[in-house]
Amino acid sequence: MSLPPPSPKQAAVIWFAITALAAAICVALLAGLLWGMGKVLSLLSPVLWPLAVAAVLACVLEPLVGLIERARVPRIRAIALTFLIGLTILGVFLWSVIPRLVDEAGQLAARVPTYTRQIQDKASAWVAQPPKQIRWLFDRRELISPSLAEPANAPAPAVTNAPGLAAPTESLESPQAWQKRIIASVTGWATDILPKASAWLLDRLVQVTSLFGVLVGLGLIPVYAFYFLKEKRGIESKWTAYLPVQDSRFKDELVFVLNSIQGYLVAFFRGQVLVATCDALLYTIGFFVIGLNYAFLLGALAQVLTLIPFLGAIIICLASVALAAVQFQALLHPLLALGVFAVVQVSEGLVISPKIMGDRVGLHPLTILIA
Repeated sequence: MSLPPPSPKQAAVIWFAITALAAAICVALLAGLLWGMGKVLSLLSPVLWPLAVAAVLACVLEPLVGLIERARVPRIRAIALTFLIGLTILGVFLWSVIPRLVDEAGQLAARVPTYTRQIQDKASAWVAQPPKQIRWLFDRRELISPSLAEPANAPAPAVTNAPGLAAPTESLESPQAWQKRIIASVTGWATDILPKASAWLLDRLVQVTSLFGVLVGLGLIPVYAFYFLKEKRGIESKWTAYLPVQDSRFKDELVFVLNSIQGYLVAFFRGQVLVATCDALLYTIGFFVIGLNYAFLLGALAQVLTLIPFLGAIIICLASVALAAVQFQALLHPLLALGVFAVVQVSEGLVISPKIMGDRVGLHPLTILIA
């Protein structure tokens, strides 16, 4: 018996169900692929992160290498000269900046207990003597529940000396029983401590191995960066051969899109580093002007943290306001710290970021500002 063909509405429902099932299967396959890639990246992270850092370093150093190479210097010599310049700048930075950062960080760590005690004293004084506005809004006598107060004439607990509750007297034991107790105690202690000692030693071994891996990765970064810079032209000319796509117009479009994305990402990263540097200088100058301690340390933190959108600026704002509050014990300087933060953010949003990022990514500053 043959079934009648579905009606138009039934056919639409069937095709909708098939389409939804296919979409669900595609989503599940994509999720499984992403999960598998995450596992693979997590497994290969000790190998991949030096490559990633070296690739970023090569992208940052490439303009300087190209500039030196245009002066008719061989590329390998240009790369070596670039590395020498970079090492010189790094050495000057470590010699001049790092001691100041270490000194300010040590002073801050030493004064943290004092600042904590000052905050506690302020909080206690504020609770004992609230401001007039708070006392006008709340009556302190209503905030303390009478039921929580313990009566002063509460009777002391009775002490009973019942005969049945007397402390047991020590019984005399034979040397054999005492020896058995000692052996049992030592055996139990060894049984309990050996697994913990093994776990502790294993954790220390894992930490040492991880530290060794990090040191090896840091040592490989300049090597990888050197070869990335040296083989730049070969990489640019041959990387398309590794795409799993046949030669066609679609592959040409894909190569064009990937090249454009790579170029704009590199330009954006360089521009973001310049914006963070400008922010760090402005923060340092502003905090020095208002007399805030650790201005240099806050500026160095801003250089790193402002690379993270929003989160870095929030951390710098909270840290500067908190340090100003505990240093000056007044409302004016926290407000001045907020003023420095506001000036830097307005300057970045209206001037620095539109100009630098617009020049890097090829957009008008007004377009960057609107975005």
